[in-house]
Amino acid sequence: MSGLLFHLLLTTNCDLKCRYCYGKSCDDMDADFGDFTVDYGVPPEINYDINVLKQFMRKDPQPVLIFYGGEPMLCIDKIRQIMDTVSARQFNIQTNGLHLHQLEPEYVNRFTSIFVSLDGDQKLTDYYRGNGIYKKVTDNLNLIRKNGYTGEIIARMTLMEQTDIYPQIRWLLNNPDHSFSSIHWQLDAGFWKTDFPKRQFKQWVEHSYNPQIQQLVQYWVDQMETSGKVLKLYPLLAVMQSLLLNEQSKLRCGSGWANYSIQTNGTIIPCPAMSGMKDYYLGHIQDAHPLQLKQVFVDQPCSSCTILGECGGRCLYANITKQWTLEQYGLVCKTVQNMVESLKSALPTVNALIENKTISLSDFWHLKYNSCEVIP
Repeated sequence: MSGLLFHLLLTTNCDLKCRYCYGKSCDDMDADFGDFTVDYGVPPEINYDINVLKQFMRKDPQPVLIFYGGEPMLCIDKIRQIMDTVSARQFNIQTNGLHLHQLEPEYVNRFTSIFVSLDGDQKLTDYYRGNGIYKKVTDNLNLIRKNGYTGEIIARMTLMEQTDIYPQIRWLLNNPDHSFSSIHWQLDAGFWKTDFPKRQFKQWVEHSYNPQIQQLVQYWVDQMETSGKVLKLYPLLAVMQSLLLNEQSKLRCGSGWANYSIQTNGTIIPCPAMSGMKDYYLGHIQDAHPLQLKQVFVDQPCSSCTILGECGGRCLYANITKQWTLEQYGLVCKTVQNMVESLKSALPTVNALIENKTISLSDFWHLKYNSCEVIP
């Protein structure tokens, strides 16, 4: 297989203290993460020779590199150096967006995709991420567009119980500050050991998130009918494409088989969330071959699930670490089932729209494994 994707973890540091990340990591500090060997020696910033990375990537004729952190733009000099030194089919970045104005347009404009962390409108984003964050990010997005960036900007939302997803997605698609043509969202679910009893997750899933996903699918299809546009709402887009093609999917983010991550010390891991999980180290860029890396797949309960082919297993990290109980994580599985069932219900309408040429199958094309987890 050629053309793998690689997350380059440039740093473990971040300059934000988001409620669903920093706040929960503090609460979870003493939690038991299971029977895993943890490597506490992973450096906080990239410390390997970039020429070693160059030689590693040369063995893959068409790699895609995704700058990742922590916050990767805290290492802007490394971003410049890598883009100047390493050949890649594409460079992408997943960033909080606060430092986009500090990277020269000659580099920014080479990104194929920029994932920027926004959780919805100003009130919601600032609640999760800190006062003033929304405006700083949208100002930077407008600036890079003004400076010639023509690539894809993907709003990457993180959802907790304060999010009403339907109006928030409508806002991001049509807001006056900076509208987005591409959106992805991820549930904060199953990543922390101690958070479930403190939350109202079950009530939110059953009374807000699942009903609004049904509403969102209907809106998405309505837009195809009325405007002939297939909005790039990645969880809907990717699964519907598979349904149209009657194809089964492995883990949809590609982690562990199409998309790998490189730690700050050059060690290769299946997924960026698995930094320091020594039992899953797959080699080092010094002597590994990118096209011969071991593949890692989800296990039970995902491997025997009836919708594994549509879901792909959702999250390798969550499947391995099992931070939530089976009953708790079952609520997450129900969100996937709800989304898949909603899309299957819409499938005859979408097929009819393709047949009468209102839309085309090519409208569902997207770069797979590009840093979207796909299944929220």
